[in-house]
Amino acid sequence: MSISKNKVVQFHYTLRSGDELIETSAGKDPAAYLHGYSNVIPGLEKAMEGKVVGDEFDVNVKAADAYGERFEDRQQQVPIKHLQGAKRWKAGMVAMVQTDKGARQVTVVKAGLKHATVDLNHPLSGKDLSFSIQIVDIRDATEEEVSHGHAHGVGGHHH
Repeated sequence: MSISKNKVVQFHYTLRSGDELIETSAGKDPAAYLHGYSNVIPGLEKAMEGKVVGDEFDVNVKAADAYGERFEDRQQQVPIKHLQGAKRWKAGMVAMVQTDKGARQVTVVKAGLKHATVDLNHPLSGKDLSFSIQIVDIRDATEEEVSHGHAHGVGGHHH
């Protein structure tokens, strides 16, 4: 079975930007996603198409096909109480903020007593990314997963 739309894919990965290690699934459960529903960055999803269990490969994804370009004018002041993830905030920390489009990562630029200036760019925007991938499992998605638009279970979404 190869990776195509409506397949749930489990995979291990190591993510780097240049020489910087950003994240790895080594020693953890594999990540899982529903292919064809934009659940991973576009450049990675395109590279996964047609792969089979056991495939191991490296892929370089340009910023435009990852988290997009960085825009310097995307800063905003928000009440500290809306930042999720810590009790005290300092510049450089990443927070979650609930928006009308769901949860979103922001980076604290400056933190005051009641308000913080945050950068709305994704922390990885503007960066070219390198992935080392190992395909662990591929299966047909359930009707529920297709209707929800994401994978359930280990490495996927839990309701």
